[in-house]
Amino acid sequence: MNYNDAVTVYQKSPTSETLKEVCKQLCSEMTLREKLKMLSGRQFAMRNCYDLLTKGRKYNYRPCIAGGIKRLGIPTVAFSDGPRGVVMGRSTCFPVSMARGASFNDELEYEVGTAIAKEVIAGGANYFAGICINLLRNPRWGRAQETYGEDPFLLGKMGAALTRAVQDNGVIACPKHFACNSIENIRFSVDVHADEKTLQEVYFPHFKKCIDAGAMSIMGAYNLLRGEHCCESKYLFTDVLRDQWHFEGFAITDFLFALRNGERAVKAGMDVEMPMKILYTILPIYLRNGKISQDDIDKAVQNVLAGLIKITPKIKHQSKDVIACKSHAMLAKKVACEGTVLLKNNGILPLKNVRKIAVVGRYANKINVGDHGSSSVASPYTVTPYKGLCNAFGKENVVLCESLDISSKLDEIKSCSCVLICVGSDYKQEGENLANFSSKDDTAEKAHGGDRYSLRIPSNEVELIHRICADCENTIVNIVGGSAYVIEEWKDEASAILHSFYSGMEGGNALADMLAGKAVPSGHLPFTIAKDENDYPKFLFPGEKTRVIDYGYYHGYTLLDKEGKEAAFPFGFGLSYTEFEYSDIHAENKDGSIEVSLKIKNIGSFDGKTVVQVYAGANGDHPVKLLKGFKKVNVPAGKEVEETVTVYKDDLKFYDEKTGEWYLENEYTFYVGQDSADAMNNKLTVSV
Repeated sequence: MNYNDAVTVYQKSPTSETLKEVCKQLCSEMTLREKLKMLSGRQFAMRNCYDLLTKGRKYNYRPCIAGGIKRLGIPTVAFSDGPRGVVMGRSTCFPVSMARGASFNDELEYEVGTAIAKEVIAGGANYFAGICINLLRNPRWGRAQETYGEDPFLLGKMGAALTRAVQDNGVIACPKHFACNSIENIRFSVDVHADEKTLQEVYFPHFKKCIDAGAMSIMGAYNLLRGEHCCESKYLFTDVLRDQWHFEGFAITDFLFALRNGERAVKAGMDVEMPMKILYTILPIYLRNGKISQDDIDKAVQNVLAGLIKITPKIKHQSKDVIACKSHAMLAKKVACEGTVLLKNNGILPLKNVRKIAVVGRYANKINVGDHGSSSVASPYTVTPYKGLCNAFGKENVVLCESLDISSKLDEIKSCSCVLICVGSDYKQEGENLANFSSKDDTAEKAHGGDRYSLRIPSNEVELIHRICADCENTIVNIVGGSAYVIEEWKDEASAILHSFYSGMEGGNALADMLAGKAVPSGHLPFTIAKDENDYPKFLFPGEKTRVIDYGYYHGYTLLDKEGKEAAFPFGFGLSYTEFEYSDIHAENKDGSIEVSLKIKNIGSFDGKTVVQVYAGANGDHPVKLLKGFKKVNVPAGKEVEETVTVYKDDLKFYDEKTGEWYLENEYTFYVGQDSADAMNNKLTVSV
């Protein structure tokens, strides 16, 4: 049997049993050397050095490859990183995952995934490691921009949509980084501890959603969990993934520094060492010594074959013209509009009768689409806020001041109808930790990215906000960055505040359209903005003596609910240029679900989109409420629509640590609203 034979047999009878059988047969055709070749990346250093010298790109300009047996027709695993697009070549740069999470639109995320899959294929790859679903426990995390937010349900629904879209087009989807990976600067040494209830209910559900959606690969994390390196954890990669969740695909390590012991990794269920063979070089010695068995090797090989056989035959040829094509760029613009969160508006937006507009700040005309690490996407162009405003209002009507010292341009700025102030972060303030391997905290001040030591806007930018708001009546602050900022010291001064995240290659045009009223912001916060930095859970930095941290059961809005604290801006919050009224809210108990229905009326003068959010709580040692359903709904001005949000009973279950079983409480309270605070005003009690 060769690869094509195996694919043909499986496609005639696409069951789990058939998949296992053809993988077993194909594996039996391979020599030991061929089997070992399937279990590691190759040519990584050579290809990256060549691309650096010839293309000026040092990572993933071409696919990172693993396995592949020409004799049997078995294709390589051809890896592309993500998640804000395809890292290879010059691709469409979409808004970061956090902005897409803020859209609360899983159907739109499916469209993004479809576009990404086409560009992956056109770039010569068949594997997308861009389903980043690590939970945002604390906004200090440097790579927060790569995930969808703080809530497991939101993460799971968005991650599952991206997984389905990618794999429906024949590209293997890889959720990452399993598990509890949410501290960057000490990611190689931090040891996360959490009880089983916390893991099962808070840190695992979104990964399970992606596995249930069919993901055929998964990437392990760098950090330790309960004293074990994640990529060497039998608990994670066998007990949970395969025994509890019935995962059929293959596991890969994070790149280069994820393994410490190859024997432990193989026996734990870690199939492929990426991006090249290091510790798996000595697998033949382990075999001879009896430390691992031929069965261990065969299982790993068969897992890789399963992913290739089940998914990649769906691939349809894509022309290179699809990469960063016009329709994908316009999709990126649409996502930027749907993901931008309007935090405050005293009526200034949308702009009316604008003579001139000033755009001020270090990010006014800077290409700033996110981290410069493994998620960096090199798009053909990027529209900055300044360029977007010039496109919308005419270059002659836009005043640019990139300096934080506005003295020389103050009179010109004051003469404008309004001022847009662009503040926040770039890759120097947050992102993948590419240079700081020190145990001292002071290296973080040298702008290498990584975790954020402060959750506030930099002091010199706050001074800029104070000065312009004091001198100019109409001021709009646009926050650029990956997650939450504490803005208590200046939020009352600005006329309007937008959080646009890192908004992709069309971000400037999207921003201008929203300011002009051609598009209506419809993003909602995928995290909680607290009033104080200390309202978030404990975080660890390199200078601290310990590397052990406890991940508790509560964080984000569940923690504030438990402690009776009010957020500055609650989870799910987002304004529009119109207003919505919810009425006639009721629930129907069905066999496997609760159907929550309501009427939504747009009582303003703009067409707009609202996000119906359904939370559920129950008596006992549980959070007050948890997000269990949401739906983005378009409502024309003056119109009323009826909508239903389905809450599945499996999503309402809690975990019993004593029995290891999931159970339903007898009665739940459902909360329905436009954000997590507003939802407390509409309560329904349902017996299940």
